[in-house]
Amino acid sequence: MDPTRFDALCPNGRAAAVVGLQWGDEGKGKYVDLLAPGFDAVARYNGGANAGHTIVTGGQKYALHLVPSGILHKGVRAVIGNGAVVDPFQLVKEIDALAARGVDTAALVVSIRAHVVMPYHKAMDARLEAVMEEMGKAQGGRTTAIGTTKRGIGPTYAEKALRMTAVRMGDLVRGGSILEDRVRLAIGVHNPAIVASGGEALDAAAIIDELAPIAERLRPFVTDTTYLLHDVLRAGGRVLFEGGNATLLDIDHGTYPYVTSSSCSALGISTGSGVPGAMLSGVVGIMKAYTTRVGLGPMPTEIHGELAQTIRDRGGEYGTTTGRPRRIGWLDLVALRYSAMVNGVTHVAMTMLDVLGGLDEIRVCSAYEVDGVRTERFLPDAADLARATPVYEVLPGFAEDISGCRSVGELPARARALVDLVERALGVPVAFVGVGPDREQTILNLPQGGVGR
Repeated sequence: MDPTRFDALCPNGRAAAVVGLQWGDEGKGKYVDLLAPGFDAVARYNGGANAGHTIVTGGQKYALHLVPSGILHKGVRAVIGNGAVVDPFQLVKEIDALAARGVDTAALVVSIRAHVVMPYHKAMDARLEAVMEEMGKAQGGRTTAIGTTKRGIGPTYAEKALRMTAVRMGDLVRGGSILEDRVRLAIGVHNPAIVASGGEALDAAAIIDELAPIAERLRPFVTDTTYLLHDVLRAGGRVLFEGGNATLLDIDHGTYPYVTSSSCSALGISTGSGVPGAMLSGVVGIMKAYTTRVGLGPMPTEIHGELAQTIRDRGGEYGTTTGRPRRIGWLDLVALRYSAMVNGVTHVAMTMLDVLGGLDEIRVCSAYEVDGVRTERFLPDAADLARATPVYEVLPGFAEDISGCRSVGELPARARALVDLVERALGVPVAFVGVGPDREQTILNLPQGGVGR
């Protein structure tokens, strides 16, 4: 696709963003990959290796966890910003895997300020989940766990707030006494809790020795990415921000406490990159034509049984990072309107429309009933959302295979009706429609010089 077709997403020539509007796994990686040629840098601003982006291009599948999706395009800087947390072992593994497939990783840079996921963070994450599950069983089977990926993300962000025990990428590659002192202090603080909860004590010296070769590998990639991004913008370049996770998992605006540990909406871009929000001119919200969720927490439109498994199998709804089967639900417009509002969405990309092909009917939640009262407002507190019953509109299904469609006009009328419904509900154009996993299986509904059909 011609990158100039995307000018309407970034009209002032500065910055745009791709963010997830649901509970994650909406297909953000595909659209970052699609848009990247029109930008000079793609920057990740939150999250860690708990977020996975799958990209299919030319029949080849790439599963990215820390490396920004722009890495597949020559001439585009792939930036891991200060708001992300970096598992150095995972990052080296990912760099090596890309290089083995012929992908040039020289354009990758990592913020000197990004915090490091340490081995004890993973141990703490696993033990905390185990303790909460045990407590839940003791309370009659009601789980109190969050359902994390156990990748150490939450404890790393908590350590960031503790400050004096935290390790940043600058500390890691600098090495020496500062790194050693912080690791020993952190081990001294956290080992008692790890042991008390049934885990094994960790050895500070062994961790320091294990980090040394990893730090050497990553040293060439580490720099001040805040200045780098501003240099790109001052030179007239354009930056595309890539959100990990999704809005309904945002630490502040998601379904708390069943959320991730970072600001994954567009509101996290400024703090997670150092680029002011005033420079952001376009926000592309990514949404599936249905809803999925991994982990625990309420999802009002969840469906079960044979229909859920059919959609799961058609859509390949298994976690990129963990392989966990995703929970399946009908499209929730209440949640989408909320996410679009919080992010300041200017355009929408609807993914996985092809997965719904062949269903007799398609349900769409337009409102909730809570304690007998109808509302069109989302309830981000998990305890409140758990009491919501969806109010559905029912659309007739479509039988046609739409994987070959390349314009909205080629879609069958019943498939197009869902696109139109979303546009009306959100008040912004559906600029892209995904009809298959490959980069080329995308309907571009964004004409040159403007927005719409």
